[in-house]
Amino acid sequence: MSNERRDFVDTAKIHLKAGNGGNGAVAFRREKYVPAGGPDGGDGGRGGDIIFEVDEGLRTLLHLRYHHRFKAENGENGSNKQRYGRDGADLILRVPPGTLVRDAQSGQLIADLVTPGTRRVIARGGRGGRGNMHFATSQNRAPEIAENGEPGEERIVVLELRLLADVGLVGLPNAGKSTLLSVLSNAHPRIGDYPFTTLTPQLGMVQLDAERSFVLADLPGLIAGAHEGAGLGLDFLRHIARTRVLLFVLDMVAALGEGPDPIEAYRILDRELSLYDPALQDRPRVVAANKMDLPGAEAQLHAFLTAYPDLTVCALSAVTHQCVDELRETLFRVLQQAPPIRDERETEVWTPSLEEDVLQIERQPDGWVVRGRAVERLVAMTNFDHEQSIERFQHILERMGVEDALRRAGVQEGDEVRIGRLAFEYVQSQPDREPSV
Repeated sequence: MSNERRDFVDTAKIHLKAGNGGNGAVAFRREKYVPAGGPDGGDGGRGGDIIFEVDEGLRTLLHLRYHHRFKAENGENGSNKQRYGRDGADLILRVPPGTLVRDAQSGQLIADLVTPGTRRVIARGGRGGRGNMHFATSQNRAPEIAENGEPGEERIVVLELRLLADVGLVGLPNAGKSTLLSVLSNAHPRIGDYPFTTLTPQLGMVQLDAERSFVLADLPGLIAGAHEGAGLGLDFLRHIARTRVLLFVLDMVAALGEGPDPIEAYRILDRELSLYDPALQDRPRVVAANKMDLPGAEAQLHAFLTAYPDLTVCALSAVTHQCVDELRETLFRVLQQAPPIRDERETEVWTPSLEEDVLQIERQPDGWVVRGRAVERLVAMTNFDHEQSIERFQHILERMGVEDALRRAGVQEGDEVRIGRLAFEYVQSQPDREPSV
């Protein structure tokens, strides 16, 4: 693998674990002249979030590709004298503009990070558990009840970078895109006389004067079948989706050797773009008729203009710089009229609702498994070291309708039931007592 391919990374799959909330404390006032002090256990601190921040100085996901697991700090436990635990520190991961974040399991889009400075919480830290000072009642003035901290969200995400550029160079291999990029802008791409010289996207700033400029991207050359992954097709097409103007670079003398003539080259490019994303058909286009300094180019240009009289065409030579300034002005003028880009295929950004919950009960050979966000959260936050906490857990479980749902599913006395990390033997509740856990 070349250094160019190693340095530019536009996909990454990483595991995120937000911080757990700290546990609430069970404690009581112990003062010399207060023999029966009340509960004063403090709350646990909030677990740290994992936040993605758009950094305009980044152009690659290389810094995330080879570090697969990221974990935010847990919140501290509460303590006596109503002392709250410290919140866990958030973990901020920087990503380049144009990064899509997807849930690895569902494929749903979580975030579309474009604007520099934008921050988005991708994995949320758990809230701290409440200390026993919150559970005192007139019937129970000395509660031995405290909550464990809520577990932080854990998820695997896939990152996909789609570079943001004003103009994207589209062309077959060896059409002269890299040379044109180097003379139009301040970029210094690798240039060679063989196919796929450009293996990764190259960005350059085109400066017309002190007040006018735009970003130009040279992307790996297309070949027939690129929309199905042939050559470097999908690597290329991922990035072209967000360019506001397409600059087709055509070799006017390729047909004099072994390549297709300009008309056929344009048809290949147009077909691959439309098959990948039909919306690209409506993107503003400019054609750079390149290598006009070579013999035979004029005849090929005439044939192309006859076939496509409505296209904006700039005849030039990237090598001799012939008419390059005219191309800069044309591109800037077209950009001024081009609408902003919205990737229509990515209109929905998915965020799991914290209220969304479905209770699921599944019969397995060794017992029953109960699943659901609320009930699993209840198990995770219950401190089973204290009898009063267990009684509270039983009461809430019944109030949530879990026992009724188990009976409807066919649970029998003595069956094992598992909820998250908890396993217990089911006992039918009686009118005068709570279900036994």
